[in-house]
Amino acid sequence: MGKGEGRRQRPGSQSGGRGGGRGLALPYFLSDRKCSSLGIIRHMSDRELLEGRDMAPQSTSCFTKAQATSSLKKKYFYSQLFLFLLLQLLFTLSLLSYWYLSPWSVQKPCLPVQVAPSDTPVLIVLLWTWPFNQQVSIQGLHCVGPWTKEANCRITLNHSWYKRAHAVIIHHPNVGRRPSEQLPSEPRPAPAGQRWIWFSLESPSHLNNLAAMDGLFNLTMTYHSDSDIFTPYGWLKPRQEPKNISFTRPPYPKTKLVAWVVSNWKEDSTRVIYFRKLQPYLSVDVYGKHHMPLPTKTQQSVLSKYKFYLAFENSVHKDYITEKLWHNALAAWAVPIVYGPPKYNYELFLPSDAFIHVSDFKSPKELAIYLMKMNKDEKRYLAYFQWRKHLEVVTRSGWHQEFCKACRILQEPPTYRTLPMLSKWFF
Repeated sequence: MGKGEGRRQRPGSQSGGRGGGRGLALPYFLSDRKCSSLGIIRHMSDRELLEGRDMAPQSTSCFTKAQATSSLKKKYFYSQLFLFLLLQLLFTLSLLSYWYLSPWSVQKPCLPVQVAPSDTPVLIVLLWTWPFNQQVSIQGLHCVGPWTKEANCRITLNHSWYKRAHAVIIHHPNVGRRPSEQLPSEPRPAPAGQRWIWFSLESPSHLNNLAAMDGLFNLTMTYHSDSDIFTPYGWLKPRQEPKNISFTRPPYPKTKLVAWVVSNWKEDSTRVIYFRKLQPYLSVDVYGKHHMPLPTKTQQSVLSKYKFYLAFENSVHKDYITEKLWHNALAAWAVPIVYGPPKYNYELFLPSDAFIHVSDFKSPKELAIYLMKMNKDEKRYLAYFQWRKHLEVVTRSGWHQEFCKACRILQEPPTYRTLPMLSKWFF
């Protein structure tokens, strides 16, 4: 035997083989037996992996050809999965964009939706702006009251549907300051048929640039009783059955005499001037911005303690009878003392024994004397509630009532016209 004969090789050593050269013994933790458990690999190129190239003995890798193929399959799977998810995302975004631009889209929680009967065409009504930018949540719009027919229309604020809208509702206070900039700038769709609805619950005294609206609108929606779409602040409706009310005492405990809620206080206004003349003879509790605070949530309960309420309008115009009478006074069961249009105008909407008009008295002093007498004469005071046996007070519950009325009128056979002198008519 030669010198080297019979010498036992160490486990894991290599001699000869591919690549030739001196054998190199790998430590146990880099041997084939430990590679799969430790996951120790050498970075190889894709080309090397495809060829299944053997690793040099001195390499610290443990890859086999099967392992290389498995790694490539994983890479391919993940690349395909990424592509699939990307396409899904693009499809979803496209679908959402289409839905948003569609006239059937519902911009929750703001836009009213009413499902029309299948045999009735749906009207598209474009609301140019929210009134006073006050968004309202209307789900499943249901019309009740004087407008019992279903409102077969969809209301949208999406201006991109201007050319397809059957009607456009434009709230004057939102566009009156700069009509040339804030009104629709595109010409109306041809052929003519789209109707513009002029909408305002404010009096002419508080509207700008009325003359700029002449010749633009086809329908009116206001508190004016002769409007195309009449939208009062309140009204009376007959009771189903006469209500049995005890007239031996007020329906609510009346512990105070007169109240007034006023936010827009101006010393030179006619209503404040009248109040100043009344004040020396009558104690009035005044609430509002510059007076005693009155939170909205407690307003009704506070006002219901008063026998009388000063329903003084901020301006005097035909039919301009606001929430001051309907909500602040009548809904709180306080007898309204009204200052506004003439008495006969009030009597178009109320029984004459439901209110007290300041014009019935020669002076504020006479009015004060009368109210103090009523305070002591319960029988005469309770006479102001007789009408409630047969009539019920209804007040506005939100902008959706106006939208509902508009939808109702738009279903009637259209008569296309233009109001040449809207400003003159409204005054």
